[in-house]
Amino acid sequence: MNRAEAREKAKALVAQMTVEEKASQLKYDSPSIPRLGVPAYNWWNEALHGVARSGQATVFPQAIGMAATFDPEMIKAVGDIVSTEGRAKYNAHAAHGDRDIYKGLTYWAPNVNIFRDPRWGRGHETYGEDPFLTSEMGKAFVQGIQGDGETMKAAACAKHFAVHSGPEGIRHEFDAVASKKDMAETYLPAFEALVKDAGVEAVMGAYNRVNGEPACGSPKLQSYLKDWGFEGHFVSDCWAIKDFHEHHMVTKNGTESAALAINNGCDVNCGSTYSLYIMKAYNEGLVSEETITEAAVRLFTARYMLGLFDGSEYDNIPYTAVECKEHIAFTQKVARESMVLLKNNGILPIDKSKVKTVGVIGPNANSRAALIGNYHGTASRYCTLLEGIQGYLGWDVRVLSSEGCALFQDRTEHLAVKNDRIAEAQIVAENSDIVFLCVGLDETLEGEEGDAGNAYASGDKIDLQLPQSQRDLVEAIAATGKPVVYIMSSGSDLDMSYANEHFDAILQAWYPGAAGGRAAAELLFGEYSPCGKLPITFYETLEELPAFEDYSMKGRTYRFMENKAQYPFGFGLTYGDVQVTKADFVKDGDKCVMNVTVENKGKMNTGDVVQIYVKCQDSDLAVPNPSLCGFKKVFVEAGETQQIQIQLPERAFMVVNEDGQYVIDGKDFMFYVGCSQPDEKSFELTGVRPLQVPVVLA
Repeated sequence: MNRAEAREKAKALVAQMTVEEKASQLKYDSPSIPRLGVPAYNWWNEALHGVARSGQATVFPQAIGMAATFDPEMIKAVGDIVSTEGRAKYNAHAAHGDRDIYKGLTYWAPNVNIFRDPRWGRGHETYGEDPFLTSEMGKAFVQGIQGDGETMKAAACAKHFAVHSGPEGIRHEFDAVASKKDMAETYLPAFEALVKDAGVEAVMGAYNRVNGEPACGSPKLQSYLKDWGFEGHFVSDCWAIKDFHEHHMVTKNGTESAALAINNGCDVNCGSTYSLYIMKAYNEGLVSEETITEAAVRLFTARYMLGLFDGSEYDNIPYTAVECKEHIAFTQKVARESMVLLKNNGILPIDKSKVKTVGVIGPNANSRAALIGNYHGTASRYCTLLEGIQGYLGWDVRVLSSEGCALFQDRTEHLAVKNDRIAEAQIVAENSDIVFLCVGLDETLEGEEGDAGNAYASGDKIDLQLPQSQRDLVEAIAATGKPVVYIMSSGSDLDMSYANEHFDAILQAWYPGAAGGRAAAELLFGEYSPCGKLPITFYETLEELPAFEDYSMKGRTYRFMENKAQYPFGFGLTYGDVQVTKADFVKDGDKCVMNVTVENKGKMNTGDVVQIYVKCQDSDLAVPNPSLCGFKKVFVEAGETQQIQIQLPERAFMVVNEDGQYVIDGKDFMFYVGCSQPDEKSFELTGVRPLQVPVVLA
């Protein structure tokens, strides 16, 4: 059902409601209206990397890990699986009259905020620091979720609109101040792409203010949506509207807050402000019935588009589709392609026939929490790093293990002395031919304010260091002199300098999902080659960054940084040796493409990512460093040569002026085509520079 038809049906239904009934539908837990045959509906559901918070579901790698695949088609397939499982669960629950929270078809994902500062605890919910990568991955996920059938398969939601990335501890009162140039250049592109190119059904506001206006009641932010042609519905973040009067102090009370939100396009209140105050605002003349009616119409338009009244082609998806064999196999594939090999002195891949005993050590070695990130579902089976290595090796190789230390406490048993498991870890290492040292974080240390357990930072990180307990363990294992593969489970940048100096290989595993342990084992022992790329910069130090509260992009991310990265955006090693050997720019009418030849000069089949960066050479408005403007995942057999074509977006030839407008301000462009960005650190790490393709426009 197209939107116009759905809207007409919605208008006819809403016209039969009283103003009180219309208002009742504007909260996330909308009640039934029996006299009109309207069932209850709960708008709040989560599906960031699998259907979340409602029992069994396939648990994919966290969003930051999916971003590291640089593979939009794969992420579209993930979205399709998510909506298939969501439909299966909805069909089954609705048949039982269960219309509770987390059981509807409106998913509050993806998170397309820009991960501008490595301290932000929620950065692992995003697709990284680059607006182009975020746009492409976000569009693909939305397209997978919503489908291309006659009925919308499920509704996706772009959040948090639009300038939101910490600090978590002050998000309820914070004003994120961004220039017009930074808004257009960095903070808005992904939202614009999801609205204009993917037709995302919903947009969610943020907790904070943006340039003085609360994001869930902002005339300026709504003007962007209107300019982009957004026709879906807008939802507040949860209990964000009460922040208007309790923390932002832009209104006097709940009545004024409800009025400010709905009068500026907020249709659904996740929270209680609308249910408590919307009718009071109406009765006091602060809100018109027409405004309430329009919000209700937008919401029922979405419900009609989902086929919730007239039925759909998805109504017969059986519950057995949830976490089926094919979905489990696919999440394992996504996990393999998400992991990023940061260092390898030749120790990987390991020939299991040449080792007799391996040690698997660390607090994340056998941790399910280190697999799942936040906003996750519940898998029926999990495979930790330890279990994955054990399962892969069977009884052919002895596997010893030790927790080594607690995740952040200084002992694992409260009656024990400090560092009570380090001796055991050293013993395991001393008796092993090779050690897999599994460290990092989980959602209890980095996450959302109120959810994460590190109350001192409200889910954010205060630095880039591992907790002290793990640093003590890492140094103790280094002292054994054994070969070590360092496996980091985290959703963000952590300092790798010690590991790079002391260990043989480093694998960034992210939070790889329920099948992550098996996926890691397949990479470590050479069944597959790693092919993930960093979607964020790993910095040498926080000192080079502006204050966390500063939303200016100066000095942030690979596009604006002035120093060398520890590990650059777009970097990741493989077991093969894919190189770009030829790149030709072709202009065909309004279409600009790069024809690229790639060759795997190595001895192992591998995936890799061809990346194109651009710099306008003769404009003072261009961002300081070359910016990603095209990429394509490739799989190249050893010795094979492939030809691919990558279309370049129109904005590759534009810059943003101080008024936030995309303009043509130069004719001289340099494109860089390779498997990394063209920075000096990437060259130091790979020994290969991208090809340079100069383009001068007439």
